[in-house]
Amino acid sequence: MTSEWGEKSTVDLMSRYVSKEMGHGVPKEGWRICLAHEFKEKRKPFQAKDVSLSNVMNHVGLGIRYLKWWYKKTQVEKKAPFIDMFRALPLRQIYGAPLGGIGGGSITRGWRGEFCRWQLNPGMYHYKTVIANQFTVCLRHGGQTVYQQVLSVERPPTLQGWNWGYCGEYAFYHALYPRAWTVYQLPGQNVTLTCRQISPVIPDDYQDSSLPVAVFVWDIENKNDYDLDVSIMFTMVNGSGHKDDKSGGHWNEPFHLEKNGEAVSGILLHHCTTVNPYTLCIAAREQPDREVSHQTAFSPKGTCSGLWSDLITDGRLDSPTGSSSPTQKGEKVAGALAVGCSVPAHKLNSLEFCLAWDMPKITFGSREREHVRRYARYFGAKGDASPSLSHHALTHYKQWEKAIEDWQKPILQDSSLPSWYKSALFNELYFVADGGTVWVDLSEDADVSGGVRTEDGGLPAQPALIKEYGRFAYLEGQEYRMYNTYDVHFYASFALIMLWPKLALSVQYDIAGTVVQQDPTERLHLMNGRYSPVKTKNVVPHDIGDPDDEPWQRLNAYLIHDTADWKDLNLKFVLQVYRDFHLTQDSQYLLDMWPICQAVMESELKFDQDGDGLIENSGYADQTYDGWAVTGASAYCGGLWLASLCVMCKMARLVDREEAYQRYKDLLDRGSAAFDKLLWNGKYYNYDSSGRELSNSVMSDQCAGHWFLRASGLEEEAYQAFPKEKIRCALKSVFDLNVMSFSEGHMGAVNGMRPEGVPDHSSVQSDEVWIGVVYGLAATMIHEGMLEEGMRTAEGCYRTVWERLGMAFQTPEAYCEKNIYRSLAYMRPLSVWAMQLALNTSQRDNSVLTKTVDTD
Repeated sequence: MTSEWGEKSTVDLMSRYVSKEMGHGVPKEGWRICLAHEFKEKRKPFQAKDVSLSNVMNHVGLGIRYLKWWYKKTQVEKKAPFIDMFRALPLRQIYGAPLGGIGGGSITRGWRGEFCRWQLNPGMYHYKTVIANQFTVCLRHGGQTVYQQVLSVERPPTLQGWNWGYCGEYAFYHALYPRAWTVYQLPGQNVTLTCRQISPVIPDDYQDSSLPVAVFVWDIENKNDYDLDVSIMFTMVNGSGHKDDKSGGHWNEPFHLEKNGEAVSGILLHHCTTVNPYTLCIAAREQPDREVSHQTAFSPKGTCSGLWSDLITDGRLDSPTGSSSPTQKGEKVAGALAVGCSVPAHKLNSLEFCLAWDMPKITFGSREREHVRRYARYFGAKGDASPSLSHHALTHYKQWEKAIEDWQKPILQDSSLPSWYKSALFNELYFVADGGTVWVDLSEDADVSGGVRTEDGGLPAQPALIKEYGRFAYLEGQEYRMYNTYDVHFYASFALIMLWPKLALSVQYDIAGTVVQQDPTERLHLMNGRYSPVKTKNVVPHDIGDPDDEPWQRLNAYLIHDTADWKDLNLKFVLQVYRDFHLTQDSQYLLDMWPICQAVMESELKFDQDGDGLIENSGYADQTYDGWAVTGASAYCGGLWLASLCVMCKMARLVDREEAYQRYKDLLDRGSAAFDKLLWNGKYYNYDSSGRELSNSVMSDQCAGHWFLRASGLEEEAYQAFPKEKIRCALKSVFDLNVMSFSEGHMGAVNGMRPEGVPDHSSVQSDEVWIGVVYGLAATMIHEGMLEEGMRTAEGCYRTVWERLGMAFQTPEAYCEKNIYRSLAYMRPLSVWAMQLALNTSQRDNSVLTKTVDTD
């Protein structure tokens, strides 16, 4: 079905599924794909060679300086660059929902079942499919094994003693994060398996949501006229496919833990590296009608037929006692766990497994400081928590699922929302856990304030909120390795403030503490070739550091530009402060942030060069669009400035600072008049006021400031900077040109469009679509009552990324109309939650039409 503004998917991800079986308990909504599906379109990552000749000529100096820096970093220091323009990740169209809670490391399973993306060392990704990590099913009838199959479509050159090559046409994968389902019909056996994968990612939960665990529940449907004995075997290598798997000294041991009347048993795989050692754990719950067996250690090379024969003989493993010997250098070791049960004819039974990993103490790349992960507060930091973690997971996962269902149900059952939107909303949340995320407790000697105390306009050394809820950081992207990149967090933060507001406020306190800091160390900035300080006082940093160095200690890993020149970072801090207060009503937070907001606004005033109340640009607009040159007043930064003045007026009234209110109100009145005079052209706000050839380009993000005002509940006239009729007119122009005149309206909104209806090719960024910006644009449209246009705009991005390009669970920063994408697995698309906030707000205001929207 299609709506009058929607579009039916042009890609059927289930077209190769030949079975009629739909599994047990699989929801209707989510992202679904047959295991035999092949994506036709194969895109390539943007690299240095893709820069157009005109842009090359404009940035020759940058190119030379980057090349020199890249060579020193990779060849001399033997480190990975924070952005690698020469070795971008190739697109692998394989990823599914990641495993684990928030901030304890993550392991991603592909939609075909492979364990293929690892982030156990904080912020550092390793992309390797470990082929021996598998689930295998064994069916027995009348005392004989009648079927034994690795549940994988792969046919690897190793482990050839196992039965590989499951036919993918009989299985499908379904993701609705933080859960996922894989349904397997076993050909010729009248048996259907449904594997349900559960991770504890639960809104407003700050304990279990931190746990590095995942549960796999296998529902087994026996449609035969006779009973079956069914076993599932879970095999796991001690390691992640990294070279240190062969470093030697790793060992396995079985365990049994009984607590509160419940018992679990399994295998511990101790990975004994010098830096950040950890323990993997595969476990199952012991129950009277379940048989749990294990193989402590086997070598995951050669044919490995011994383990296969062990299972096929009687549906169980030998279960030796004692630990394995430590591995020798050059060899790997794996473990196996099997659970069996009887499934009566025409009945259903289930088996439960848990995967846990325990790396409670971490160091980043510099090895200077030790940090303790959040979950260690509840399970200890000795590195022996795996049995307790798995016990907790196996005895609590049903409570997690109830909490997840209660959270998701109102949205999933809302028939006015399209199915693609429900999938986007929940599945894009993967990045909260799989964004190189770290969640650590505040160490006793940490000083968040930057040395400026409350009485001097700063913060307490250890704000109560951070002491209670810890420090949180996530990467700009898996390829753009910088923590809490603030201009991007501006968009992504909607997911945190709506679902884990204490984490959002923790980030704000951390950023506020950095504002007053300064680092006078001179370093070369690659864009302009000039040396300038790493960090200037009263300026929000670009990021809080690189995980390959020492985050929170050394800021601004981004060294392309001198961030002291950016206008938008400070403004985005101010706007987030008030939005977060509006949504949390935390008055202490507002009082703590008020002096910081004043300080950063004062530093912005230097950009009001002609005294008209409006800041101007020279060179590059801001940190967000840092490749798109701008001169004079700009729609983007100028709009953010006016919106910031609005919220400063509102906050001044809330903290009873009348003199400050009058000052900001005067700036707002004069700035609004100048903004309108310099930029409004009758249909939209010009890109900038320079009058140059491309200054009247249509920028899709021109209403970003207004978006935040609406998200902050500032509808009253006293706190509005932009005439409502002009905002609506500008949004209509963006929809007509940037959306509907680009790729026939099927790919979202291009960043820059010429008034004549062709993309602006003046920079690398102007002819890209940024998925996270599009979701924010769609939210702005919804706030303004343009529900149809907003949904159509966002739908193009979802269909492109998740259905056409095979980028599920790795949504990039950007794609072009053809051939190219940039920066896989990026933070900004979490802004899809801004659409939900807009829907919530609009429904309360009764301003959105209640017509049914179904585009599937």
